[in-house]
Amino acid sequence: MKYSHILVRFGELTTKGKNRKMFINRLFENIKESLHKYQGLQYQKTFDRIYIQLNHEKAEDVCQDLKNVFGIYSFSLAIKIDTSIENMQEAALMIMNTTEGKTFKIETKRSFKQFPMKSDDVNRSVAGFIFDHINKDISVDVHQPSIRLKIEIRENNSYVMNHVIKASGGYPVGVGGKALLMLSGGIDSPVAGYLTLKRGVQIECIHYASPPYTNERAKQKVLDITRKLVPYCGSIVVHMIPFTKLQLAIYEHTSESYAMTIMRRMMYRIAEEIAIKRNCLAIVNGESIGQVASQTLDSMAVINEVITLPVIRPVACMDKLDIIEIAKKIDTYDISIRPFEDCCTIFTPKNPTTKPKSYKAKAFEETFDYTSLLEECCNEVETMIINNQEIEDNKDLF
Repeated sequence: MKYSHILVRFGELTTKGKNRKMFINRLFENIKESLHKYQGLQYQKTFDRIYIQLNHEKAEDVCQDLKNVFGIYSFSLAIKIDTSIENMQEAALMIMNTTEGKTFKIETKRSFKQFPMKSDDVNRSVAGFIFDHINKDISVDVHQPSIRLKIEIRENNSYVMNHVIKASGGYPVGVGGKALLMLSGGIDSPVAGYLTLKRGVQIECIHYASPPYTNERAKQKVLDITRKLVPYCGSIVVHMIPFTKLQLAIYEHTSESYAMTIMRRMMYRIAEEIAIKRNCLAIVNGESIGQVASQTLDSMAVINEVITLPVIRPVACMDKLDIIEIAKKIDTYDISIRPFEDCCTIFTPKNPTTKPKSYKAKAFEETFDYTSLLEECCNEVETMIINNQEIEDNKDLF
């Protein structure tokens, strides 16, 4: 079966009213960026569809990449024809003869209302033609057909297709601004990044490294995770923060029970500084309520108070097994469980407080000059741009 086009359907974009055009334009550009390696493709945009002409590109590969584009509800491989009932009949028969299945149903959408036949009339006419000319036993099943033929009638050209492929849904990446993802290298934060991208928010990532206590393999782990998120958005900027001196100072001047709380407060301060410099509107992380001591509501409140930017926690109310399921779906799980510790795990206190008090956290912070250490972290950040092909250092972003 030689399909000529891919017909792309929108999801939530259809509810956007006056903003619909902006959403569709962004989706159109994101699709072209995601499929840029296929030089033969041609694109057409209409009010309710995007059409991709294959021009001999391998349909299976294009479809696989198209599944990763947020903002698409579904798509189908289609045969494009001049609008006439005869062409619809021939295209439908071609699909039926080359598709496995013994039952079928035809569904016609008549967008061109001036077409002389009603949708039901088209269904009956095409079905009758199939029965008269098909080379195998076949019957109609309107409830659970093994082959579901779809016909979309347009004024000049129409489309006949068989299989509806479910896509990622959500909003086109970029329509919701940009946020900074605190990427730890664990299971949760990559899922938080994926879910943020799905809502149309572009991300940059920040990671806190504490060499020599964390090594190059821990850093590589984070970069490998980031690469798994790149297909959903094209490229991602990653900021590596040298956190060793500040982390050691925290453990030197803070009681063990408050060390994690103070450390997270410092991380938030750094994240806000980088986010503002990079025009990010929010901070995103993988915190899940009650999962560890620093993720109780009491802890979140004390930690969160040191910044003014909003903090988005996409997995906050999800069960761990549900988070793991998504991590496996996006292929980050096996990377996240590599046994290379990050700065949050190498100095884990034995008895961290789960109900820290703000006044105590402030008192500990007043015992050392953390401001200059924060400034040093932000000034010595290592910044990279990651795309599908390479990781490139970029010191000119600030």
